[in-house]
Amino acid sequence: MAVVDWLLDSDPSISWQVMRDLTQEQADVIAAERSRVATEGWGARLLALQAPDGQWGGRPWSHDWTDTFHALELLRQLGLDPESDQARRAAGLVRERVTWKGGAPVDTPWDDNRFFDGEVEPCINGNVVATGSYFGQDVEGLVDRLLREQLPDGGWNCEVENGATVSSFGTTINVLEGLLDHELAQGGAPEVAAARRRGEEYMLERRLFRRKSTGEVIDPTWLQFSFPTWYFYDLLRGLEHLRAADGNAADPRLAEAIEIVEQRRDADGRWQLENSHPGQVYFAFEDGDGRPSRWNTLRALRVLRWAGR
Repeated sequence: MAVVDWLLDSDPSISWQVMRDLTQEQADVIAAERSRVATEGWGARLLALQAPDGQWGGRPWSHDWTDTFHALELLRQLGLDPESDQARRAAGLVRERVTWKGGAPVDTPWDDNRFFDGEVEPCINGNVVATGSYFGQDVEGLVDRLLREQLPDGGWNCEVENGATVSSFGTTINVLEGLLDHELAQGGAPEVAAARRRGEEYMLERRLFRRKSTGEVIDPTWLQFSFPTWYFYDLLRGLEHLRAADGNAADPRLAEAIEIVEQRRDADGRWQLENSHPGQVYFAFEDGDGRPSRWNTLRALRVLRWAGR
C-alpha cells in the first residue's frame, strides 16, 4: 500500500489511472479525479501551451517533443477526458487549423493534409489514428491506409518506401495502439480487429523482444523502460498494449517478458526510469534515469495485475 499511496500522491493524470486500474474506486470518484487533468498539473500546463493557430511549438511534427503531434500524444496518455470542454477545444483547433506543412525538412505533396488526415509513414499515422480516435476525430481514411500497408509477416515498417520488406517493432507498436484506440472508440470493425491481432501475433512470435530466427535479443534497450516512450518500443510498452487489448496473459510466449518486468522491481516495490529519450521537452515527468518512476511503476503494476502476479 505504501507504493499505491506514493502513486496517488502525485499528478491527477497518474492518480486517476491508479484509481481505475489498481484500487478500483467507484466510477464517480474516478471521473472526478480524471476531470482534474484538464485544470491542474501536467495536463493543464500542456493545454495552456497550445497557440491560437492550434499548434504546439509552431509545428505539426518535429524531431523534438514540443510539437503538436507529441503534445496530443501526451494529453492522450495523461488521460485528458476527451468529452471535456478543454479537450474538445484543443482537438477542434487542431482539426480546423493545423496541416502538416512545416513538418518535414522539404516540401512534400502531403504538406497540405489536415492533421487528422495524416501523412505517409505508418509509424506516424498509427499515432495520429490513436490520438484522433481518442479525441473523437474522423480518421477512417488513415485506418484504411494502414490496413492496406500491413506486411505479410503481420506488422508494419516505416521504411517500406526505402526497400524494407519485413516489419519493425517500432512501427508496429505505434500502428497497433492506433488500431486498438480506433476499435475502442468506434466499436471495432472485424477487419480492424483482425489486422490488429495479426500484428500482435507478429510480436508474440518473437516473445516481444527476441529474433524469431535465432532467439537473440533484438535490441538490449528494449529491456529498459521509458516514459514517455514517444515512438520507441520497449518491453513494457508491448505488454501494456496487450493488456489494454485484453490479450491472453497466460500465453506462454509472454512468460519471459512478464518475468523481466517483475525482476525490475526494486526493494521498495517501485520501478525506475531507465532510458529517457533525448530531445527538447516542455517539462519533465520524472526525476531522471536511475530514480523511481511513478509512470513506470503504475504501468508495471497493472501489467503484473493483468498477468496474475
